[in-house]
Amino acid sequence: MTSHVESSRGDAPNGVTRLLAIIGDPIAQVRAPAFWSAVFRARGMNRLCIPVHAAPADLPRVLGGLKAMHNVDGIIATVPHKVAALRHVDHLSPAATRIGATNVLRPEADGTWSGDMFDGIGFVAGLAANGIAVDARSVLLVGAGGAGTAVAVALADAGAREITVFDADPERALRLRDKLTAHGGPDVHCAAAPDPAGVDLVINATPLGMRSTDSLPLPVDHLRPETVVADVIMKPMRTPLLEAAARRGCRTHTGVHMMDHQTPLFAEFFRFPAHDWSIAAIRRLLDKEQSPGGCR
Repeated sequence: MTSHVESSRGDAPNGVTRLLAIIGDPIAQVRAPAFWSAVFRARGMNRLCIPVHAAPADLPRVLGGLKAMHNVDGIIATVPHKVAALRHVDHLSPAATRIGATNVLRPEADGTWSGDMFDGIGFVAGLAANGIAVDARSVLLVGAGGAGTAVAVALADAGAREITVFDADPERALRLRDKLTAHGGPDVHCAAAPDPAGVDLVINATPLGMRSTDSLPLPVDHLRPETVVADVIMKPMRTPLLEAAARRGCRTHTGVHMMDHQTPLFAEFFRFPAHDWSIAAIRRLLDKEQSPGGCR
């Protein structure tokens, strides 16, 4: 973008404000609008991240409208649109093609749109940053949608020994198994029930836990204290699954780490101006802005 756009800082948007949209159903749980808007403000960038609530049936119309807006620099796709969004891009990265889903969309100078998928890379990087090993471990993955598939591919690439997949739609679990076994790697099995007994790492990649009325995605009474339990959900940060696992003595891992470790990948993909986009640098930046006497 032009330099005057980046330097035109202010608390209120104006006529040259650039937009990053995040689209989902539901949308109230997402951290991205507050996070990215705060980062843009702290960087002196005249940009906003806005939430867009769209039902699956309305996705083509809503994406079409966003793509027609000249001040939209990109779109983040979240639950349940990551697979469907694939049909609305012209150019896919090898990762997005392999996974069959995209969580970021970007306009190109020629009017076409590109897509990529960073959920899995971000999730595994978050595990590693918190000292949770994947290599040679057994994993139960609950959920074989866009995020679950991305996480499964990243786990396989990181050296997981065995991945057991459960999905409420058995055909979707089978498709993920076939996708993983086509590339070699770990032993992959489909389960008739999400039983966590005997595995090293349990991952919930479903939306179960976003709402207070949701059932638990797996039977927690089968968890061993030495099992690590992780969730891709970001809000609430401490999902009912993680709370129940902690009560059984398990180490838990929140979905916030997945988004945090996608941050530099998002910044590069959306072609944000050159800065240190590591999560450590951004935390320092936001801490400075929020502290007494800071830049706010």
